[in-house]
Amino acid sequence: MSIDRTAASTGSGPGILRPAVASDAERVSAIFAGYVLHSIATFVEEPPSDEVWRERIAAAGRGMPFLVAEIDGEVEGFAYITRFRPHAAYRYTVEDSIYIAPEAAGRGLGSRLLAGLLDALRGTEVRQVVAVIAALAGARHDTPSTVLHRRLGFTEVGRMPSVGYKNGQWADTVLMQTDLRPDG
Repeated sequence: MSIDRTAASTGSGPGILRPAVASDAERVSAIFAGYVLHSIATFVEEPPSDEVWRERIAAAGRGMPFLVAEIDGEVEGFAYITRFRPHAAYRYTVEDSIYIAPEAAGRGLGSRLLAGLLDALRGTEVRQVVAVIAALAGARHDTPSTVLHRRLGFTEVGRMPSVGYKNGQWADTVLMQTDLRPDG
């Protein structure tokens, strides 16, 4: 799947996948706030402001894509790449994050967004993409995010039990990874 960085792209599936712009910050902020306040999907406990999201969107690029999925002119999901860790030795490793508005869940936007991120990273210096996925402590079932990442070629490489505590419950993190250059 290719992302047209100068114009909206339809690709396959519902709506339009495109790079985020500053005017998307309010909707991105609203989608993320729902996850912050009502789930363990993120360990963030205070929703970042619209301005913080505008800054993150502005900082995107240079191998760090920030994409949105639009349906009928409304942003219904977003995904972005950040450095995995600040230490120099991790310079070829990034982490993905994907969030879908609850009313748009199950429409394939997560798959399109993750595929779009991976496509945007191919041909860059990035080699490893890591997903850090929250799961209820001790849960034996896969989360939708785990299923999504596995479907797009990620493998589970670790699990850190009970490392987060949010909304009155302990949460594990599942570590998944894909190698964009498995042949070297």
